Amino acid sequence: MSDILVSEQSAPGADGSGRPSGRLLEVEDLRVEFRTRDGVAKVINGVTYHVEAGETLAVLGESGSGKSVTAQTIMGILDTPPGFVTNGQVRFHGKDMLKMSAEERRRIRGEGIAMIFQDSLSALNPVFTVGFQIAEQFRIRRGMSRADAKKRAVEMLDQVKIPNAKGRYSNYPHQFSGGMRQRAMIAMSLALDPEVLIADEPTTALDVTVQAQIMDLLGELQRERQMGMILITHDLGVVADVADRIAVMYAGRIVEEADVFELYRKPAHPYTLGLLNSIPRMDERGQELRTIKGLPPNLMNIPPGCPFNPRCPMAQPVCREKVPPLLQVGAGRASACHFAEELVNRD
Repeated sequence: MSDILVSEQSAPGADGSGRPSGRLLEVEDLRVEFRTRDGVAKVINGVTYHVEAGETLAVLGESGSGKSVTAQTIMGILDTPPGFVTNGQVRFHGKDMLKMSAEERRRIRGEGIAMIFQDSLSALNPVFTVGFQIAEQFRIRRGMSRADAKKRAVEMLDQVKIPNAKGRYSNYPHQFSGGMRQRAMIAMSLALDPEVLIADEPTTALDVTVQAQIMDLLGELQRERQMGMILITHDLGVVADVADRIAVMYAGRIVEEADVFELYRKPAHPYTLGLLNSIPRMDERGQELRTIKGLPPNLMNIPPGCPFNPRCPMAQPVCREKVPPLLQVGAGRASACHFAEELVNRD
């Protein structure tokens, strides 16, 4: 494991905010497989990352790379079967959540770690009003009366900038627009003041203007609360504006981790380079859009060596024989590529 991934304990209130500072959540060598009738899919293959108070870690990768499954495992909502955790640790304030009882994990969900799901219409219960679903948390987890819980729910709706929050309290999810539903999901996720927020594709299916509004809102709320945030996305444009660090996933592994500026300036893995090159550029109008050739691997039959080698323009025989470990290639960055040093040092 690289030096940048070594664990540190967080110190409560060390930043003077009254909230814990330092490392809040650590995922170490996490492995998850899906056991199906057709075979075993190795969905997560040794994922290691961490998030600190007030920091945004963006987790990037194509669909099927394991981003959301990692988040579900952290939250303890992985469907078992077919999903099974075969190795690893998920430490919240140094305590391994995978070894906790169901009741202990339930207490952490919402208050310690909360999650915004990518499909707000599916995540919200269609037969209860939006306000009731937010207020329910205050009644059950805080023991508030119905009147006090309603008041707090209205305050949360107002905090996420839903117009006429008091009037919208009694609306059902289908009566909200996509952007307003996403704001309601944010209000629900932040209701119990979590220390870590996992935002799984929070701008999916929203137009560009609403995407920017949602990301600005999340950034504002994060700064106010000094939350750690894990932003799961495949949109590199969103990441550039909000992330502090980026972890790039491919075939269930972290293949690169770096400070956002360093990663965009000089990626240390061919997959990351391919993702960056696929972004349309204003100064290349009329040019053919560059893509990463081929398809992500079948997780039931991951190719030997580096999983990216069948699609990699830099692949050599060693890439088809040996799995590259995630190693430090500079200050605060790591890469799982046999030619990472060559990429980092190129002109």
